[in-house]
Amino acid sequence: MNLRLSVSVLSLPLFFLSCRKEEQAPVLPPDTGEYVLAIPAGFPPPPIPSDNQLTRSRVELGRRLFYEPALSRDSTRSCGSCHFAHLAFSDSTAVSFGIEGRPGTRNAPTLANVAYQKKLLREASVPTLEMQILVPIQEHNEFDFNILEIAERLNRMPDYVAAAQEAYGRDPDAFVITRSIAAFERTMLSGNSPFDRWFFQGKMLSAAARRGYDLFHSERLSCSKCHEGFLFTNQEPANNGLYEVYPDSGRMRLTGLESDRALFKTPTLRNVAVTAPYMHDGSLPTLQAVLEHYDSGGKAHPNKSPLVRPLGLTAAEKADLIAFLNALTDPGFLNNPAYRAPE
Repeated sequence: MNLRLSVSVLSLPLFFLSCRKEEQAPVLPPDTGEYVLAIPAGFPPPPIPSDNQLTRSRVELGRRLFYEPALSRDSTRSCGSCHFAHLAFSDSTAVSFGIEGRPGTRNAPTLANVAYQKKLLREASVPTLEMQILVPIQEHNEFDFNILEIAERLNRMPDYVAAAQEAYGRDPDAFVITRSIAAFERTMLSGNSPFDRWFFQGKMLSAAARRGYDLFHSERLSCSKCHEGFLFTNQEPANNGLYEVYPDSGRMRLTGLESDRALFKTPTLRNVAVTAPYMHDGSLPTLQAVLEHYDSGGKAHPNKSPLVRPLGLTAAEKADLIAFLNALTDPGFLNNPAYRAPE
């Protein structure tokens, strides 16, 4: 379920208007048992929509649907087919594959801490998780399906009808499907890495990682001007000089503006050591390759960020930066059984 934009996403407002009656706020369900998020130290509470407050039944239904291949036309692919828990809900391939082996167009980004993201997809274009879920469903090279047909399919499955009634007080429909998957994804909080235990809890961190942290935040490198805050992203689109000519037009695909050509959302760096390959197209295989790219200053492009410039890094500095990036890995998040497919 790649967080990427399809041309069909431009039709989302029309979809929501056409389903307006169906999308009315649900009656309070029988089970309103609150799901208590384990918010990491140093993190603020994430925003939760008023019409989709977290309950145990909603999160559990969303977890089941996240791993449900019936969401794809031929019942072969699920959200979990492209977002693997042990890879911080990313994929290990440059692009993921949809039904019938159709190749995607973008690298699948991590879903860690997606509850805090205000701009989703590589174009930084979709504002809510509930809306984003419609993108892979409609995308020809992903699920190639329609959410109304998915609802019809789920309504023929008694277990899902019962679970939807318990969670939202209604049968499976577009509201239930999008809200429950979004509820599950909002529980994917990652903030207990060695870096976090050092920065927020005063625990030990290797000298190399601390040096890398200082370099990362230095004016000389300016990494933290884009990878800022506790999420390590400003969530803004930018061009980093990966190519002189881009096969993918990036944010321009949405806006049509030449100034948005080849701009892609700055990704989070949390768990970055396990989310290779890197860049919007998965073209850089290792963190070392990423550092070499930024150290070179990138290739000339009219929209390249002025922050991307030759850095003159030494081998020792590169090693320290990689030590810092490795320290952003949260093993507890990667191995949390609550995120795995139901038995």
